[in-house]
Amino acid sequence: MFRYQILIEYEGSKFIGWQTQKKGNSVQKSIEKILSKLLKEKINVIGAGRTDAGVHALEQSAHFDVKKIINNKKKLMNSLNYFLKKKLISIISIIKRNNSFHARYSAKFRIYKYIIFNRESNPSIFINRGWHIKNKIYMDTIKLGAKLLEGKKDFSTFRASKCNAKSPIRTINYVKVKKRKNQIELEFKSQSFLQQQVRSMVGCLKVLGEKKWNIKKFKAVLVSKKRKLCAPPAPPYGLFLEKVIY
Repeated sequence: MFRYQILIEYEGSKFIGWQTQKKGNSVQKSIEKILSKLLKEKINVIGAGRTDAGVHALEQSAHFDVKKIINNKKKLMNSLNYFLKKKLISIISIIKRNNSFHARYSAKFRIYKYIIFNRESNPSIFINRGWHIKNKIYMDTIKLGAKLLEGKKDFSTFRASKCNAKSPIRTINYVKVKKRKNQIELEFKSQSFLQQQVRSMVGCLKVLGEKKWNIKKFKAVLVSKKRKLCAPPAPPYGLFLEKVIY
């Protein structure tokens, strides 16, 4: 068997998420269907992360095994993109890997980006590409909260009730917050995240940035380990899987 890594960009609005499920259209299933047809054998695609319904990817990473070596990767990539373009999925590259490579378990870090449009008017060109918030967000306050999220912690507060991770302990390497005109970007780097963790953290940072919470309240919610105290999670359409680092 020969193993190949693929890097994938997709617009997640019309998908139930990355992972194949009994019902609904998933990114994984869409790619597997076309790959199996082109390579004339059943192909299973393993992703680096299971993005939720509505979440986008700038560079999702995945791998698949095939019985015969692929002699023309460019031709395969062009064929894949021809069939996938209507679904707003793009294969950025196909890379030959050794069999010890695993898209999920070999990953050292994952970087997610969340986009907020902080202005009065609704976004038109970038609809479903970010969270529209009319209330003023104070950058100095949101940056203080972001700093508190860094490091090794119990993130039970930000963990979805259906999350099946064995431990709520995660290490956030950094949270970067920057603003360009009316667009705020929050970037999170960690080896792995709990289900809905990033969106839950953004939801709490949002109410902090609006000054509906003070920093003392934010810190208390963080250390409480109680999901019920978490602010409503940010909507999925503002979240992007930016990169997986090996």
